[in-house]
Amino acid sequence: MQFLVLGAAAGGGLPQWNCGCPNCNDARTGKIPSASQSSLAVSVDGNNWAVLNASPDIRAQMQACPRMHPRSLRDTPISSVLLTNGDIDHIAGLLSLREQTPFTLFGTSEILDLLTANRVFDAVNAEKVPRRSVAIGASFMMLPNLEAQVFPVPGKVPLFMEGETVKTDLVGEQTVGVRLSDGTHVAYYIPGCAEVTEDLLITIEDADQLFFDGTLWHDDEMIQSGTGVKTGQRMGHISIGGPDGSIAQLAHLKARKTFIHINNTNPVWQPNSPERAFVLENGWDIAADGMEIAL
Repeated sequence: MQFLVLGAAAGGGLPQWNCGCPNCNDARTGKIPSASQSSLAVSVDGNNWAVLNASPDIRAQMQACPRMHPRSLRDTPISSVLLTNGDIDHIAGLLSLREQTPFTLFGTSEILDLLTANRVFDAVNAEKVPRRSVAIGASFMMLPNLEAQVFPVPGKVPLFMEGETVKTDLVGEQTVGVRLSDGTHVAYYIPGCAEVTEDLLITIEDADQLFFDGTLWHDDEMIQSGTGVKTGQRMGHISIGGPDGSIAQLAHLKARKTFIHINNTNPVWQPNSPERAFVLENGWDIAADGMEIAL
């Protein structure tokens, strides 16, 4: 398997359009690299690719990666797209893929129903881009020789579907992780996760590669930075640091581990920060746009 990080940041990217936090200002001036919104591409032959989540930045991401360029007059190396939830930063990019070029769109029935309910997504012609509902735990082929399964992880409904009461630990079809296998290696992609449960630990124990939710360093990061009023838990994301964070909870896992979907406020963006040093010392990578990983 070959992986290409199209976008490493959480919703809004780095810099975020309306944010003047230190990370965003440093990204604007080139002190640290910019990052687009989270999306990951995978291939087994280097020619045909599957995309996990269609970021709003997907047009620019594809332009920045020659492997994503058309190979003839009207063409794409993208054979399929899989959605892990209905968040805007994971579905809005579909509207940039509406130009009558075929690929297959995979998602759980709940996620695909969300698209059906919003007629703007009819612009992605279903005759050219068939929608394939995938069941929790059922194997399907995302590409030739690339088997995939989706499984539930704790999360919540998309922001635009929230009501007065919000449950952030829902387990079902609304937030899923992805298991990928080429018959030799196994990789997992989990860009959104509210809690590392015992069931999740059992599911991912055979991982050779894990891409995992790196949204926030600590739960009240946005509150302390003055950039927001919600905790990470309220947004459906586990923190990286702390005794209950993902580094501690996943310390035993022998896989190569990479944080992705990283918020603009997260101190791990800073190359000399103690938080980034801690991540690296504990055997994790930090995703960056254009990063390539091969198994």
